[in-house]
Amino acid sequence: MKIENLEVFCLVVEEGSINKASRKKYLTQPAVTRQIHQIEKVYDTLLFEREKGKLTLSESGKVLYPIAKKIVNDFAQSLAIINESKVKGSFALNIGASLTIGEYLLPKILGEFKKDFPEIEVTLKIGSTPLILKQLKKDEIHIALVEGEVEGGEYKVKRFAEDEVVVVCSANHKWKDWEKVRIEEVMVEKIIWREENSGIRIVVEDILKNNQVFEQLKIYMEFGSTQAIKGAVEENIGISILSKLTLEKEIKEGSLKALSIEGIDFKRNLWVVQKKEYITKGVVKEFRNYVFQRIGLD
Repeated sequence: MKIENLEVFCLVVEEGSINKASRKKYLTQPAVTRQIHQIEKVYDTLLFEREKGKLTLSESGKVLYPIAKKIVNDFAQSLAIINESKVKGSFALNIGASLTIGEYLLPKILGEFKKDFPEIEVTLKIGSTPLILKQLKKDEIHIALVEGEVEGGEYKVKRFAEDEVVVVCSANHKWKDWEKVRIEEVMVEKIIWREENSGIRIVVEDILKNNQVFEQLKIYMEFGSTQAIKGAVEENIGISILSKLTLEKEIKEGSLKALSIEGIDFKRNLWVVQKKEYITKGVVKEFRNYVFQRIGLD
């Protein structure tokens, strides 16, 4: 039995039909069916059943799928790692990062990393935490740095930094000379918010719910980018609650003011995420160690 047989089997499971799998692999349907039969012959069992024209996994198929998927993934990784070892002076590192980390924290780190390791070709993909984890699951990236909570399950998760979430107002706001503000005062202001499902919004909403004040929240505007929110706050259109990482430049220049909220711990962890059972490439280890050496907490 060949690796290709298991790869085709996994694809049929994921696509839900032999027809779709054959199109994706540029094979004929009989060719795909033949490869499935070869696996069934090896294991002496049926892997699929047909009920009312619909293809479903048999009990044996359900047992085999995660094992086959791991074999296929491990083989693909082994090819990549061996190819890397054969080509001197050329290494690829694909990193995924959630928005705040990718736009505000990583650029400086990657700049320093490239100076120390000029031979490594770095690609950075930025997106929401769910999108980045999806890319990690599909092996489109080697390592992820995210700000949202991550279920352990299939991932190795380790905290590498801590971020403070702060109330931010214009340098012309009535709070401009304050260092702290009460949550009741925040709730009556015009709050400019990130879009639903953004990492920062989920974190802040959870904190407000834990402090029994979420129902008092009145959203004045919603924007799809942190930069747009900062611009609106600078114009004193309203206030916002943002990651302090995103405000370093504006706070230094004096166009924005960051305040903590009395009695509430507005902190969140930032995570390095890798797949379990993943054959880690040398360049990934180098980068991971670099991150922890520069800003790691543990």
